[in-house]
Order: sequence, then structure tokens, then C-alpha cells
Amino acid sequence: QVQLVESGGGLVQAGGSLRLSCAASGRTFSSYAMGWFRQAPGKERDFVAGISRSGTRTYYADSVKGRFTISRDNAKNTVSLQLNSLQPEDTAVYYCATTNSVALKVPLGTWGQGTQVTVSS
Repeated sequence: QVQLVESGGGLVQAGGSLRLSCAASGRTFSSYAMGWFRQAPGKERDFVAGISRSGTRTYYADSVKGRFTISRDNAKNTVSLQLNSLQPEDTAVYYCATTNSVALKVPLGTWGQGTQVTVSS
């Protein structure tokens, strides 16, 4: 079991960038595929990006493909999400989570507390 803590959110203007990080505790981080999800006010939590245990495979929601990049550092027990060309519709609380190793968009139930991203127009 891992515990997850996100950081890096904030307020940014449209077109700007942010980098989110998720720090994991425990020695088994590299045995988990990981993903980022987001939840806007009044909406369901949606998949954003996923990465395999080794980091060699990634998968993105169509809405963020080409703008966001997920990466991980197993030596540092971290998974990151680079957000570029941000738009107001990207405003949400962003969560990292452990995910299914085959279906990277399917969460396994371990979540961080979330970090707020707000994009102004």
C-alpha cells in the first residue's frame, strides 16, 4: 500500500503552464501503474493521464493529448504531470492515484488529497 501526496497546483493564466507532482511513500511504488485524474465543480472525476510501472507506456485523455505530459521517477517515488497550454476548462482539483497496470485509466482506489489548478481567462 502506498500513500500519495500531490503538490504544485495554483492559479495561472490561460496559455500558461504548471507542473504537478505526486510523492508516494513506501517501497513498492515501482510496482504500481499511476495516473492523474481531475474533478471540476459539479462534475465527475475524470481520467487525465496514466503511466505504466516502468514508465515506458503512457496514455492520455483526448482532451489533454499534446498539452499534458506524465512522467515518473521510481528512484524518487514520484509521478509528475506537466500541464502546458492551459485553458479555463482545465480548472479542477487534480488527483494522483494508483491504476490498473493494463488499463491505465482505471483507478485502484488509492488517492492523494488533491491539488487545485485554476486557469483564468
